[in-house]
Amino acid sequence: MDENFDEQNKLPELKLDAKQAQGFLSFFKTLPNDPRAVRFFDRRDYYTAHGENATFITKTYYRTTTALRKLGSGSNGLSSVSVNKNMFETITRDLLLERTDHTLELYGGSGSNWRLVKSASPGNLSSFEDVLFANNEMQDTPVVVALLPNFRENGCTVGFSYVDLTKRILGLAEFLDDSHFTNVESALVALGCKECLLPLESGKSSECRTLSDALTRCGVMVTERKKTEFKARDLVQDLGRLVKGSIEPVRDLVSGFEFAPAALGALLSYAELLADEGNYGNYSICRYNLGSYMRLDSAAMRALNVLESKTDANKNFSLFGLMNRTCTAGMGKRLLHMWLKQPLLDVSEINSRLDLVQAFVEDTELRQDLRQHLRRISDIERLMRNIQRTRAGLQHIVKLYQSSIRVPHIKSALEKYDGQFSSLIKERYLDPFELLTDDDHLNKFIALVETSVDLDQLENGEYMISPSYDDALATLKSEQESLERQIHNLHKQTAFDLDLPVDKALKLDKGTQFGHVFRITKKEEPKVRKKLSTQFIVLETRKDGVKFTNTKLKKLGDQYQKVLEEYKNCQKELVNRVVQTTATFSEVFEHLAGFLSELDVLLSFADLASSCPTPYTRPRITPPDVGDIVLEGSRHPCVEAQDWVNFIPNDCRLVRGKSWFQIITGPNMGGKSTFIRQVGVNILMAQVGCFVPCEKASISVRDCIFARVGAGDCQLRGVSTFMQEMLETASILKGATENSLVIIDELGRGTSTYDGFGLAWAICEHIVEAIKAPTLFATHFHELTALAHENGNYELQKKQIVGVANYHVSAHIDSSSRKLTMLYKVEPGACDQSFGIHVAEFANFPESVVALAREKAAELEDFSPTSIISTDAGQEQEGSKRKRGYDADDISRGAAKAHKFLKEFAELPLETMDLKQALQQVTKLKDDLQKDANNSEWLQQFF
Repeated sequence: MDENFDEQNKLPELKLDAKQAQGFLSFFKTLPNDPRAVRFFDRRDYYTAHGENATFITKTYYRTTTALRKLGSGSNGLSSVSVNKNMFETITRDLLLERTDHTLELYGGSGSNWRLVKSASPGNLSSFEDVLFANNEMQDTPVVVALLPNFRENGCTVGFSYVDLTKRILGLAEFLDDSHFTNVESALVALGCKECLLPLESGKSSECRTLSDALTRCGVMVTERKKTEFKARDLVQDLGRLVKGSIEPVRDLVSGFEFAPAALGALLSYAELLADEGNYGNYSICRYNLGSYMRLDSAAMRALNVLESKTDANKNFSLFGLMNRTCTAGMGKRLLHMWLKQPLLDVSEINSRLDLVQAFVEDTELRQDLRQHLRRISDIERLMRNIQRTRAGLQHIVKLYQSSIRVPHIKSALEKYDGQFSSLIKERYLDPFELLTDDDHLNKFIALVETSVDLDQLENGEYMISPSYDDALATLKSEQESLERQIHNLHKQTAFDLDLPVDKALKLDKGTQFGHVFRITKKEEPKVRKKLSTQFIVLETRKDGVKFTNTKLKKLGDQYQKVLEEYKNCQKELVNRVVQTTATFSEVFEHLAGFLSELDVLLSFADLASSCPTPYTRPRITPPDVGDIVLEGSRHPCVEAQDWVNFIPNDCRLVRGKSWFQIITGPNMGGKSTFIRQVGVNILMAQVGCFVPCEKASISVRDCIFARVGAGDCQLRGVSTFMQEMLETASILKGATENSLVIIDELGRGTSTYDGFGLAWAICEHIVEAIKAPTLFATHFHELTALAHENGNYELQKKQIVGVANYHVSAHIDSSSRKLTMLYKVEPGACDQSFGIHVAEFANFPESVVALAREKAAELEDFSPTSIISTDAGQEQEGSKRKRGYDADDISRGAAKAHKFLKEFAELPLETMDLKQALQQVTKLKDDLQKDANNSEWLQQFF
């Protein structure tokens, strides 16, 4: 953070005298201990933090403790740090938007009299929105969730509720979950949850730890609340105040749940929704259905690079960064964020989105027109939120007005479209826009703004109520103008009396200290000194000149000031009235924001599909129980978008009964991981309603994508790489259905070869026989390829098994130079050899190390057990890398001789022999064994 070192040089001085410091120290001691809270104190020109917070800030943001100061003396001294406004904003953004492990509190006051002015947590940003999003768009809507787990013998029933403070939505759900909380995790991911309330638990520690792990995986901050706060008493009455519409549907909804209402009660009290009257009648409530969208857990989100990460080298590293070509200020971004976390399951709804994207892809002029207009749309959702919370001024109203007058242009651009999807566009956008823009809705608001706001003043950057809007305001305005004319005439008269040119020598100034005054330069002062002392009152003499006045100017100035104050107060009242009137249009703007942001995201999809060097194609979508997953010439959208990549496309054919389960082998760096991920990404994009990077695609809708690709250690939680791998795999085995997609990369590498292989085989067999989900399984265990042949036998017996097929990523080895060339093509059949040593050569290993590696690998392969799996007796499995077979007697004879050799070698008294003797003895033993090997083919292979 180079900027932070610059900031450090500008550290504000901690300006407190001994009395102030003593008063502050006595107040600071009364604050409750909260390790998560970072507390700032507003000192008007700067901010301060103290105690452990000060140490945390200096180490984290200044990267040095030299910024620490001592407040007070001796043992009562308190570590302190002062922070300027820019640094305070940087820290606020990092704590609430990036780290999500702290809450923030801001205190105002002086001496020992301080009070909490603002507080925020990662899930509730409302009081700091002006700081967080002053210069950048709000990209994601934070959601706070409350969970009430009820542990029973058959699992855990979870009472689940959430509040989206930006969109003003309350949600309830109740579901049975497994021991890994896979349902909770996918709900947290889908909602983009940042904070979770849990009851303080005792006793059920192991279950609670598993739940806590699921929350940590999703990057959610846990806030523990007293169990007494999780109560449903008076909930319906409270919701009656918050939720728009009648109370009956709310009562019916709440009565359908056992635990969720108590969770919602805790949320209402934590977010203090009832304390703000601006919330009354502005919330909507709904039942959250887990089965509404494709389920994604945190592992899948990471594996498929769905959302941005701080470590991304550029925006195209993530799917969100690549797809985000939205133009509305913030609204489109937030909707895209939500869509990527909530891919659709309904075939007709997916096709409806794809139809609209196709319309925009095919009609370039329409797409460009609409994008041009959408660029001028403000963040209507946030503007309306400020207006409803009476935090708004005329500036917000004018932004809404400027967005509203673009709607007819958007409507006329859509009306010009006459392609095959014109009826869909009419139904989805034109009819709603027609309703929204009539004289009872948007046009009424536009008329209100045009009559009440002085739009001519906007060019000067002033937001004023038009004087013609109100009679009292008009009278005050004409009085103000009359006084301005009189002051101007007096200025001219005084210049004439003093014989000085107007404005050049005699200037008229207006300031806060003296009001209207005359000013002349020091150079001109001697010429008029006599008149100044007799006819005028000299106010001050400074370098920039002499300021003076007379009784007439003072009287006019005082009158002007009085009228101006009255005018400002009248303006203020009228602004409040206009803001209150605008708040009544909240439902209109809510719908408008929804349509415009949806249009924005679909145009963004169309822009991506048509602007890539290799265009995207429209996928064919089929229900989950029919059709296959066939991607011809598929590519990974994020990888191909990198400047240095020339992407080689591959086909993927997951065909029921033939290749529904695919085992993919091949060298490291050969493209296995990229291939299996790109399949997941393509399916996700298709179900979001976007075209996909393929030549041709047919996709059977998936209810969930499970991905286990690469695991990082989580030592902070005491979880090793292998344990993390097993936890992720366990959630696949418990949560996957035959309608899911399973992607597994390199399972079992974190333990011994035999254990790892055994686990991998058992997991494969379970997925094949019990889950029956389409699966891509990339592995280095070439032995797993035998599953396809076992499966062949099994199919003959049962006639119900999922088809298992072997594929490999191809590589070419030059026979003379032994140089490895990756071909990055996925082809049928198993890989017939391992390429680990060749990859080590790629990494410029020393030649001696590579030679030794080849030697050891050859030895191990020769000693390995020779289990040849074949479909017919005597027929060797295609693609097997095993050596040829030997009869049992031959192996037995050879093994006896080898055992004798090893026994004699072990009995040699090597510690008493010199090197020459030892070598002679070993050579003799070896020669004897070689002679014995003449009648054992099995033994001959070792020489």
